[in-house]
Amino acid sequence: MGSPSKTRRMKPLGIQLYECVRGSPISFRSCQALVLILTFLSYASYHATRKTTSIVKSVLDPKTENLGMLHWPSHLYLQDLRDAQGNMTALYSGWAPFNADDGTALLGEIDLAFLGVYAIGMFFAGHLGDRVDLRILLTIGMIGTGFFTAAFGAGNWLNIHNFYYFLGVQMMAGLFQSSGWPSVVAVVGNWFGKSKRGLIMGIWNAHTSVGNISGSLIAAAMLKFGWSWSFAVPGVMIAVVGLAVFLFLPVGPEMIGIEEDLHEKDAEKDDMSAPLLEERSASKEKAVGFIQAWRIPGVAPFALCLFFCKLVAYTFLYWLPFYISHTAIGGVYLSDTAAGVLSTLFDVGGVVGGILAGHISDRLDARALTAASFTFSAIPALFFYRIYGSFSIYSNIALMFVTGMLVNGPYALITTAVSADLGTHSSLNGNSRALATVTAIIDGTGSIGAAVGPLLTGYISAKSWSGVFTMLMASALVAGLLLSRLVMAEISAKMESRRPDAAASDLPVSSMEE
Repeated sequence: MGSPSKTRRMKPLGIQLYECVRGSPISFRSCQALVLILTFLSYASYHATRKTTSIVKSVLDPKTENLGMLHWPSHLYLQDLRDAQGNMTALYSGWAPFNADDGTALLGEIDLAFLGVYAIGMFFAGHLGDRVDLRILLTIGMIGTGFFTAAFGAGNWLNIHNFYYFLGVQMMAGLFQSSGWPSVVAVVGNWFGKSKRGLIMGIWNAHTSVGNISGSLIAAAMLKFGWSWSFAVPGVMIAVVGLAVFLFLPVGPEMIGIEEDLHEKDAEKDDMSAPLLEERSASKEKAVGFIQAWRIPGVAPFALCLFFCKLVAYTFLYWLPFYISHTAIGGVYLSDTAAGVLSTLFDVGGVVGGILAGHISDRLDARALTAASFTFSAIPALFFYRIYGSFSIYSNIALMFVTGMLVNGPYALITTAVSADLGTHSSLNGNSRALATVTAIIDGTGSIGAAVGPLLTGYISAKSWSGVFTMLMASALVAGLLLSRLVMAEISAKMESRRPDAAASDLPVSSMEE
């Protein structure tokens, strides 16, 4: 452990002030709670700013007011809808250049640019995160996101109608947002041991749904004051949370000088309190390279699996309200508002699925087996939702909830607990400077799938929604098959562990410990 003066310099200013006022050091448990709260609020605010655009689109381009978040040229699938609405008076005149005939396509280009830059930036952000202070990186990412989110809305106040201004602002917002996920997962992973990590991160991962819902509500509530405020308010909120992160977030136990006490008093009593890695001399640790991180056992198959998991999840995120509003449920078409409210049950199911997947994987000590089981189970759930979801509102609710649970369960597990496990893999020999890089590789690869899924849906749905669900079921199948080797390794390890001589051999159970 470093000297007391060095530790004080590393401590966040808010914690130093707290300890000065309290007259005693902050406890390890208090730091764990602080980390969970701050990182939860942090990534929830990221998702709140990300969701804003989908709410404001109907104001920017009135032709898309019934579509939610779209990415593709409207002529591919909107002709029938336009014919039906031909005599309706638009509530808004729109905002140039998005209210022109190609407005939907322009909004789609902005969305794709955001997702593309976000996915690419994820790889670089993770690489950088293992080399700099994660608290500083996260703070810069949040304040930058807030600035460019508000800058998009400022286009209204400044009377800007140049498409490339809005495109550039969204691309910069995507770049700053890419720093969020690798940072928060790395910080949480530093504070929680493996035995409870799946359950804790499953609960913690509810920030995604909380952010989506709160972002939608805030943006919708601000529309009556002007669409610029729908961007400005979430932008200010994430900047404020970023300031709190800078003042109070402890990146790891060693940052506040309590790691030695932890080892002596808590390590053998509660693995949840144990740090992921033994303390290493900073001079001996070298940040893991990008290629080396890809070679860690389990990283490649889980990253590719997440590509297909996020393809399915983000297709539902972007298209579910539209699908519901244009599908007769019990012989009745729901309004856009009712469809939007109903679609939130998919997120609710996702929260349950993330917690359940984390808990099961902790109990079984088998991340791959749990993730594969969920993805394979999602295939019949998707089939039944497509065939029987329109029978009645109750069947739609039940099947949507189950589908959300099975689709988002492995997505949440892989992006949280699995990423943390692999970032502290035994092959790294205790090197603590790989967690953000591994997280970025896995979620960055998944984010590419997040862009591909809605893109394909835009074209396939123009011909058949059954074709869309076939694509989703095929993606879930491929996601599960990509984990087959790891699943077999986990099953083999468990069978070995039950042999009479297993205790002497001390074989690992999880395939990621190979």
